[in-house]
Amino acid sequence: MSDGAADSTRRRRRLLGFLSLHYVPALVAIVAMVGILVYADWLHQSSAYQQKRLASLDRLNQIASRLDSDIRGNLYLMRGLVATIEALPGMQQAQFSEIAAQVIQGQSQIINVAAAPGLVVRMVHPYAPNTAVIGLDYMKLPSQRDAVLTARDSGAPVITGPVKLVQGGEALIIRLPVFLPMENGKREFWGILSSVVNLAALYERSGLLDAQNTDRLAIGARTEDGLQLDHFFGDETLLSDDRVSVTLDVGRETWTISAAPKSGFGLSLADVWLFRLQLLLAETIVVLPMVWAGRLMQERQRNLVAIHEREEAMRLLSRRLQVALETSQIGVWEFDPAANLLVWDERMKVLYGWPPDARTATYEDWKDTLHPADFAQAQREFTEVVTNGGEYRSEFRVVGKDGAIRFIRAIGNAYLDGKGRKKIVGVNWDVTQDIRLQADLRRAKRQAEDQHRELEKAHLRMENAALHDALTGLPNRRYLDQILADMEDAGGEMDVTVLHIDLDRFKDINDTLGHAAGDVILKHAAQALKLNVRGSDFVARIGGDEFVVVSRMPGSAEEHSDMASRLVEALSKPVDYEGHECRVGASIGIASRTDASEPVEQLLVDADIALYEAKRRGRNRVERFNETLRLNAVHTKKTADDILRGLEQNEFISFFQPQFDAATLEVVGLEALARWDHPVKGLLGADAFLKIAENLKVLAAIDEIILNQALMQLNRLKLAGMPVQKVSVNISAQRLREEGLIERLAALPILPGSLSFELLESISFDGHDGELVPQIEKIRALGIDIEIDDFGTGYASIVTLLKLTPRRLKIDRQLIQPIVESKAQQQLVRSIIDIGRSRGIEIVAEGVETMEHADILRDLGCHYLQGYALARPMSPADLLPFLKARSWMPLQRLDEVG
Repeated sequence: MSDGAADSTRRRRRLLGFLSLHYVPALVAIVAMVGILVYADWLHQSSAYQQKRLASLDRLNQIASRLDSDIRGNLYLMRGLVATIEALPGMQQAQFSEIAAQVIQGQSQIINVAAAPGLVVRMVHPYAPNTAVIGLDYMKLPSQRDAVLTARDSGAPVITGPVKLVQGGEALIIRLPVFLPMENGKREFWGILSSVVNLAALYERSGLLDAQNTDRLAIGARTEDGLQLDHFFGDETLLSDDRVSVTLDVGRETWTISAAPKSGFGLSLADVWLFRLQLLLAETIVVLPMVWAGRLMQERQRNLVAIHEREEAMRLLSRRLQVALETSQIGVWEFDPAANLLVWDERMKVLYGWPPDARTATYEDWKDTLHPADFAQAQREFTEVVTNGGEYRSEFRVVGKDGAIRFIRAIGNAYLDGKGRKKIVGVNWDVTQDIRLQADLRRAKRQAEDQHRELEKAHLRMENAALHDALTGLPNRRYLDQILADMEDAGGEMDVTVLHIDLDRFKDINDTLGHAAGDVILKHAAQALKLNVRGSDFVARIGGDEFVVVSRMPGSAEEHSDMASRLVEALSKPVDYEGHECRVGASIGIASRTDASEPVEQLLVDADIALYEAKRRGRNRVERFNETLRLNAVHTKKTADDILRGLEQNEFISFFQPQFDAATLEVVGLEALARWDHPVKGLLGADAFLKIAENLKVLAAIDEIILNQALMQLNRLKLAGMPVQKVSVNISAQRLREEGLIERLAALPILPGSLSFELLESISFDGHDGELVPQIEKIRALGIDIEIDDFGTGYASIVTLLKLTPRRLKIDRQLIQPIVESKAQQQLVRSIIDIGRSRGIEIVAEGVETMEHADILRDLGCHYLQGYALARPMSPADLLPFLKARSWMPLQRLDEVG
């Protein structure tokens, strides 16, 4: 067979195969449409099934919601009747019937109500039909005793049912316990309130009976054990069929309400086949045009086959040409030495910057394009191959006709043509970008190396800065931590001592002369430390005015104490700053390692504890850490944690000590005292937690708790008819500085003159605390009186009294107690009273321990008395009985009052 016949046969086979493919889309469409028909039919039936279930479930939810709402509504009505009984526990049958009739009227489904004080029925409504129930003892009826006891013990309503009624029908029974409030805040069980709810009326209002027209319905109840579902309404067989259900909690039972359409959840056979016929018609409409289109494509393809073959050949030729053009970046040349003729292709002309229509070049033309710096080497290499033959390799720069400089790489070989003449053929390509890229890489490498060296230097500088304090040049806390970590890793080193140093009065210099003066002091301190420690000792500034010295040299405790004393002396030397002589002191805590297994970091903690003790004992001194300090620190930490927990658990309460009129001994006021009802240690006074709470910054929170309890107690006494006019509450400086205090006080229901704030005399009103005076004036403007507490033992002065003009002045118990034995002490107290009276200030005496004290103070002109002779601090529960008993009054005065 000839090549032409073979090509014709191949074309016919390709054509027949291609034509048969036109019907493939129609076949695929038929298969796809069959699958779609089956899926759509299934989806249609599933959707209809789900829609019917959702519709039934929606109707069921509405029924359950109305049932739940009506049951709860009846329960709320009964709660209202319970509240009425709690308010009027002594009501009789007539009053009960009147109130019960008002409660259950309207939309209620309650049939009757029975009240059983002491679990024996005494009152019913309606009365006439239910008189036989009066006298019924629930404890004697086993059928009702369990539900009644459950309601009493749980304190919650108990709902039982359905139960069969004697008069016919079914009902729910609602039982509610009734508790009466007592004076001690507890509640006393009164009895049970029971009601009967008509279940048929509940069914009617919920729409359950109407729903039976379209749906099969069933209700079953499951008891608390959840073991069995008991049917009591509707079609019992529905509980085992295909259905939807909702649950409803009714007392101690759970109702399961089930429903299903009477026609079932599925579609009818007619609906199913109607939908299928519609899908079949749609498939036919889609597939027929595709078959017809395939037929037309067959006809069209016969006319295009010849054109397609020609286009295929042209595409192949075009692709080869395109590949050659895209991949050819090389210029081809040939040199004839005998004729001095150099033949360049188009690419060569582009490389050398010649125009495409330029004449044929010569050897001299090539030499003229060489860069002067590469001329000698390029000519030598080319002359060698012309003379000796062989392989030619060279790299040089050329200056094109367009003035551009290019790097050219040349490769060639000498050969003899058919006539025996020597010729050289070769290629050139432009490597300018490669050369420049290599140069850039070398330059980038040098720059990277230079930058790396600079980064190394910068890293060293940053590391030094990160480990040293910028102001003093001493190592910082990070450096100290690193040193301690290295010592810990080394292990086993016993001779380690840490000195924790804190500058005294440094803040005063900062506040008065500015931070520049503080910086001078810190530099002086750093220099003094470095000059007075051993060369092997490590000195660091760890923040603010705190420094640490770590000594690793052997030495006794006395040697370290001597070194610490030298440091205190050196740091205490005056420093001149702009004509001001600045002096600071230093407190130092020392801790030494006594056990090689003890963590080095613990020494820093121990030294800090010792430093705290040095500052507590007067500053400018040295303290060495010991186990006693550790135990104190642990105790303080435990107490602080307990205080925070106590605030969360509401363990802080108020005790109240009455204040008496000195002339009549009538109670005129109370002082609210903070107490801590500790779950382990019992009732604690303020001395056990006051200082630690102040350091924790929670003293203001405790003040607020005591204030709220005091106001509540004062209101309680007024409602009880007690003639107590005011209450005094201690207030700390921390509380006075609290942001938003005035706004919170203004929101409290405080009557003018009913509340006094007692300011401790230790609160100074000079210097920074002088800022408290405007705050106190704002408090006074709210109608709150101001008292000075513990007068005579602190810093208060006549100037303080003139500045504040308090409403009252409390003389401290230390001045009151000696007045029975000492006339001089009486004279001192008289002077204080006279000063107060001259300024219109009322005087309160604390520490009145005997009636003799009371008589003397009354004669001295004191206004009010407070002390154990008359009353001790007492709980809120004991206060009202105490005031009612009036046991503090002398017998003759009680007779006068009576």
